[in-house]
Amino acid sequence: MAGIRLPPEEPETTPQQQARATTTDSLASDDDRSIAADSWSIKSEYGSTLDDDQRHADAAEALSSANFRVSSDYSSDKEEPDADGGQSMLGLQSYWDAAYSDELSNFREHGHTGEVWFGDDVMEIVTSWTKDLCVEISQKEMSVSDNGEVNDQADKYLSSWNVLDLGTGNGLLLHQLAKEGFSDLTGTDYSEGAVELAQHLSQRDGFPNIRFMVDDILDTKLERQFKLVMDKGTLDAIGLHPDGPVKRVMYWDSVSKLVSPGGILVITSCNNTKDELLEEVENFNIRKSNISGDVSSSGLEAASRIDHPPFEYLSHVRTYPTFMFGGSVGSRVATVAFLRK
Repeated sequence: MAGIRLPPEEPETTPQQQARATTTDSLASDDDRSIAADSWSIKSEYGSTLDDDQRHADAAEALSSANFRVSSDYSSDKEEPDADGGQSMLGLQSYWDAAYSDELSNFREHGHTGEVWFGDDVMEIVTSWTKDLCVEISQKEMSVSDNGEVNDQADKYLSSWNVLDLGTGNGLLLHQLAKEGFSDLTGTDYSEGAVELAQHLSQRDGFPNIRFMVDDILDTKLERQFKLVMDKGTLDAIGLHPDGPVKRVMYWDSVSKLVSPGGILVITSCNNTKDELLEEVENFNIRKSNISGDVSSSGLEAASRIDHPPFEYLSHVRTYPTFMFGGSVGSRVATVAFLRK
């Protein structure tokens, strides 16, 4: 899973239009690729599945008992899912398995790389901005003042940053991060086809040290934490699943365990604005605080939990093109960084 499919050749095509187009082709016509057949389970080297009724029930209970809105309710003007389920198809593993099966065939036959999610320009902005942010954080940790040697010493600062790309797809985001100076790079995806394609491309393009593995962020088997976790479109796709609100709660529970204390989570989204992502993180922080509050503790400890939420807004990309609509200024893409406390 890598994000909403936005072909660079036709930027005006929306995810909803594209999803409707796929309902008439082979991606959705086979019985084993139907929405009804999808159980959000994966076959992987770990033998893991996401068919975990207890975690699903816990997330649903958290939503029903909370007094905050789920992400899908933030904007009343957002298009509702089509009656034929087209919008939610982008949230199904069967859709991405079929898509990457096609991309693997194109790679083998023609050497094609596949699509760059959100386009090359966005990817370059995200990686360059993320590099600068990580260097700045490293400087503060080392008590180094900003000077002309920063660019020359960037590799030294970035060597301490182990990176995880969630829903890596074809892995091109990690290629770009490697060019920026990051060296400890891991990409995961729940689609075996995506991981196979990413492995082929990294070998072909000279990035043999990038690690790729089959893993589902909602049922992760990873046992290590990462100082930098990247998400470019994965939360978007999770939100488009028929059970999107519940699965987004599961996403935050899982990703909070993968980001090391003092590390950062960088989310790039075309389905959520910066403010919507901030509100979703605030909701998660409140929920975690409420869960912790169920355990007997002193007033001082309770106050400490509120003052030290799991995630804290750090920064966001300010260089994306903007547009005016309905009296509000917006951008087609939002990239926001959150600090793990």
